Amino acid sequence: MCGSRSAGRLLLLYGLFLAWPPIECLTMFLPSADNMTVTIKHSSLSPAKPPCTICTPKEGCKASTLQILPGQNVSYNFSCSTPEKYFVMEIHKSIDCTSGPCPFGAVGLQPLGLPSLNRTFSWHVKAMRNIGLELSFNPWLRQIEPNDTCPDLATFNVSTCLGPKPSNIGTFCRNGSVSRVKVQGGVLVALQLPWNENPLQSGFTIANRSSIKRLVIIESTFKTQSSAVLLSANYPLGFPEDELMTWQFVVPHNHRASIHFINHTSPNCEKKEERVEYYLPGSHSNPEVFKLVETQPANIAGNFNMSLQSCDLDDQIPGALNLQFRITVQLSPQEGNALLVDLSKERGLTVRIKRRPQTFRQFVPECLICKGHTDCEEEVTLTWGNTYQLSFLCDNLAKLMVTAEKVIACWSPACNIKNRPLTMPAILLHLPIRLHEFVWKLIALDDISAEIISGSLKLQQQWFQGPICNSSYHYDINSASHEHNFALGAFCPGGAIERIQMRDNVTIVLRPTPTANLSATFKNHLRVSFIPVIKEECIFSVTPNTSSTVYLQTPNWDIGLPDYVSFSWNIVVPPKQEANLAFLKDRMDIVCETGRAYVNIKEQKMQGEEIIRRDDQPLPEPKSFYNSFWVNISNCKSMANSNKLKVQFTVTLTQRRTDPKTILIAAVAGGVGLLTAVIIGVTMCCVKKKKKENKNAMIGVYNANINTQMPGQKVVFNKGRHKNESHIYAVIDDNMVYGHLLDESSNGVMTPAIGVYQPFQGHMENAPPVPSPSFLLQRMKEENFVDPLSSSMRDNELYTFAQRKPEEPISSGDSGIHLLEHHNQEDITDSSKG
Repeated sequence: MCGSRSAGRLLLLYGLFLAWPPIECLTMFLPSADNMTVTIKHSSLSPAKPPCTICTPKEGCKASTLQILPGQNVSYNFSCSTPEKYFVMEIHKSIDCTSGPCPFGAVGLQPLGLPSLNRTFSWHVKAMRNIGLELSFNPWLRQIEPNDTCPDLATFNVSTCLGPKPSNIGTFCRNGSVSRVKVQGGVLVALQLPWNENPLQSGFTIANRSSIKRLVIIESTFKTQSSAVLLSANYPLGFPEDELMTWQFVVPHNHRASIHFINHTSPNCEKKEERVEYYLPGSHSNPEVFKLVETQPANIAGNFNMSLQSCDLDDQIPGALNLQFRITVQLSPQEGNALLVDLSKERGLTVRIKRRPQTFRQFVPECLICKGHTDCEEEVTLTWGNTYQLSFLCDNLAKLMVTAEKVIACWSPACNIKNRPLTMPAILLHLPIRLHEFVWKLIALDDISAEIISGSLKLQQQWFQGPICNSSYHYDINSASHEHNFALGAFCPGGAIERIQMRDNVTIVLRPTPTANLSATFKNHLRVSFIPVIKEECIFSVTPNTSSTVYLQTPNWDIGLPDYVSFSWNIVVPPKQEANLAFLKDRMDIVCETGRAYVNIKEQKMQGEEIIRRDDQPLPEPKSFYNSFWVNISNCKSMANSNKLKVQFTVTLTQRRTDPKTILIAAVAGGVGLLTAVIIGVTMCCVKKKKKENKNAMIGVYNANINTQMPGQKVVFNKGRHKNESHIYAVIDDNMVYGHLLDESSNGVMTPAIGVYQPFQGHMENAPPVPSPSFLLQRMKEENFVDPLSSSMRDNELYTFAQRKPEEPISSGDSGIHLLEHHNQEDITDSSKG
C-alpha cells in the first residue's frame, strides 16, 4: 500500500490496491522554485514491450512514462523488482541568469532519494550573449568522440547556446587534463550516471567571467608528462561557420609540449580561410599561423595557446571543418643532444630517422626529431647536398632508428664504375641512434649488368635450416626487372662466394644485429662494378677454402624460383684439392606446365664431363671433381598451385687422393708415346730417299702451339689470333711427313687444294654451360636471344689444309676428321688440333 487514503475512498480503490505489487512506494516532490522537471521512461535499450511498468495510484500499473513537473508531489513504484533494466530517468533544471543573479558555485544533484535508475542530469544556464560562463571540473575531464563510452559510464556533455542552435563543445569522461571550459552566452551541461552510482555533487562549478569573444575556450592542464586527444567543437558534424575556439595549455616546468594533428577535414570557404594560430612563449612573431596540412609546432617550453579559426562557408557546398589532434607533454630533452649531420658530399644518399614500432601503453612519450626550435616531426628525411643541425625530443634515443639509402647509377656504357667500394658515411656509424638498415641501389640501363665482388672476406649464403651467420651484420641481396623480382638471399662475411653477377637492377640491404657495434665491426669489403649485360639472371663465383664445406641454395628460397630463369655457380677447385658435389634431395619436386627444368653440371677442362638432369629425372648422386666446374639450374613454367623449384647442394673440399687408375693410364700413355716416337723415326728414315725428288711439293703442318682450350677458357695469347698469326700453317720444303699414307701411283707428289675453316666465334672467357632448351626457347621469345652455339662464323680467318686431289684414291689408312660433322664447341676445337 502506497500513499495515504481517506476512509471514503477506501472502497472505491479497493480493487486497485489488491493488484498493487508488494514493492516499496516512492514519493517525489519538486518545489516550484527549483524550476526542475523529472521524466521516467523506457530505455532505448529495453525490449519493445518490456515486462515492467510504472504504477501510480491514479492509473495503476499501466504507464510506461511518468513526468513530474515543478510543484508536484507524486507517489509511484514499478511492477518488477529490476526496473533499472528497463527504465531511465532524466532530470532537467533550467537556470536563468538573464533576469536575476545566477546560482554560482558547486552544482549539486537534486532531488534527493532518486530510484536506482540510469540517470541524466542536465542544466540549462541562460545568459546574455556578452556574458562568459566558466565551468570548472573536479576531477578533470578527458575528451572522447561523441559515440564513445566512458569506462565508468559517467559521461559529461557540454554544449553552447550561442547561435541559432546549440553547438556541441564536447563529450568527456572523468580523469583527464581538461580543467576548465569557458563559453560565451548560455551553456547546456549534461551528466549521465549509471544506476548504481549515487553521488551528491555533480563535480563541476559555475562562475561568471567577462566576455571571451569567441565560441569557447578549453583549458588543458598537465602536472606531469602525459598526452591528451582533443576535438574541435561540433565534431564530426563540422565547426560552426566563421567562429573561433581556443585551447589553453598549461605546461609544467622542465617539460616540453608537442602538437600532432591526427585527423582533419577542410570546409569550402567563400570568404577568409580556415587556419590554426599559436601564441608561443618567446616567439617574436605571435600569433604564428599554420595551415591544417602543415607540420605543427613541437618542443614548446611553457604555457601556450592554440586557436582554430573557421571561414564564411559556401552556401551551395559548405563542407565541414573538423580537427582531431594530440598534445604530448614530456620532460625536456637532455642538454647536449644536438647533432650535426653533413650530407653535402654524400651524392645519392638519403637518410631517414623515425621511431621504432612498439606496443601501446597508456602514455607513450613523443620521440621527435627537431630541425629547428619548434620544427619537430616523428620522422625526418635528410637528403644529400645539405647539412642539418638536429636535436631530439625523446626520453630514450633507443626508441629511434636510422635507415639510409644510396643510389649508384650507370646510365651509359661510359659510366666507368669499376671496383667501387660500398661505403657508409662515418657519421652514420657514430650516431647515437642505431642504424636499422643501409640500402645500396644499383641501377643501370638494360644492356648493363652489375657485379658484386667480395675479395677479402668473401660471402657466406644464409642457408635454410643450415649454418647461421655469426657476424654482427648480413646483407639481403635482391634483384628487380620488368619480368622478375626475386631475393638472392641473405649473405654474411666469411664464406666462399667471391663474385656475384646480376643481369638486372640490384638492391643490397645491410642489416645489423640488435647489439651490433658497426663502428668497430663493419668492413668495406664489398665492391661493385658495372659490366656488359649477362644473359642469365645471376652467376655466382665460388672459391671454397681448403678442407671446408660450402652450403648453396637457389635464390628466392621462401617462395621458389620464378618461371624461366637461369642461375649458374662457377665452382673453383684449387690445385691438389678435390671437390665433392652433393644435392640434398633426390629430385627437383617440380611439375612443369611449359618447357623443362634442368640441372647442368659441366667440368671446366677439355672434353670435361657433363651431367644433365631434367625435372622428371633424379638429381645426380654425389660426385667428385678434380677441376673447376659449373652448376647451372634453369627453370620451366611450373604448374599452378604446384611446388616451385628449390634446390640445395653442398661443395666439400678435401685433399686430393692419388687414383691408381690415373697412374695406370699415365703409364700406358707414356708407353704409347714412346712407341709413337719410334715409329715416326723409322718412317722418316724410310722416306729420306724421296726427299730430293719432290722439292716443289708444299704441305701445311698445323702449329701445335696455338690455344686449344675450350671456348670460355683463358686464352694463351694477349692479342687476337688474327694479329699474332699463330693459326697460319708453317710451309716446309719437304715431302709430307706422313709419306706412308700416300698412294704409290702419285709418285709421292700431292697438289694441295684449299679448304676453309671458320673458328668458334663465342665468348672467350669462362662461361657457364649452355642453359636448357626450354630456357633458350623462352629467352629467344622474350629477348631475341642468340644461342652461342648458333653464332655465325666469321670468314676473315682462313685455315688452309693440304688435301688430296679428288681423283686420287683415298688410302684405307686415312684417319682424317671431318669437321662439318661436329656440332659442339669442344669437337670444333679438337678438330683444330687434329
